[in-house]
Amino acid sequence: MLHSVPDIDNSETLTERQQAVLDAALRLLVEDGDNLTMTAVARRASCSKETLYKWFGDRDGLLTATVQWQASKVRVAQVDGKGLDLVSLAASLERFARDWLKVISSDTSIALNRVAVGHAGSGKDNLGAVVLENGRFALAKRLKPVLEAGRQAGLVEFADAETAFRTFFGLVGRDVQIRLLLGDRLELTEAAIGGDAIRATQQFLALFGAKTGPQGP
Repeated sequence: MLHSVPDIDNSETLTERQQAVLDAALRLLVEDGDNLTMTAVARRASCSKETLYKWFGDRDGLLTATVQWQASKVRVAQVDGKGLDLVSLAASLERFARDWLKVISSDTSIALNRVAVGHAGSGKDNLGAVVLENGRFALAKRLKPVLEAGRQAGLVEFADAETAFRTFFGLVGRDVQIRLLLGDRLELTEAAIGGDAIRATQQFLALFGAKTGPQGP
């Protein structure tokens, strides 16, 4: 069962204070991993445990909120389907790819995913499902409308949006996430991430680009 927490698919629904608390929780995950407690978060964030329980329900609710908050940092530039061209479609895909690579390569995401993987096979809680629902699955819901708009504009061709998304996701991530989870110290500089985002977008458009060009009305 997912816990009742603030809906932060749009981070604007969080107050600055709530954002600061979730950032504190993420820093503690990096330092303490699975030993995260409400008491420790309250101490680090200089707030009361009562406030944490009011906002997030319990420890699992707090973990759910941290996953949502981290995932909200991956932005998707929405496109105007009527005036969409290849340049704007590519720009939206590149922005998604850059943001996602930045997020998954951060110490906070690595720590959070390690905890989630450890929990997935233990039966302790549903953190693995929470990470999937509010991470990968939520990102798919945000990007698929952009891919669909590209298809409607005649810029890309695919039979199934989920398959197209999975292909793009794979081109962006490659083996980066698993290597980071296993402790490989990859040099993911701003320039490297930008280059990877452009490469993945170009490869995706080469695979799915419309062969006949944009269609008229």
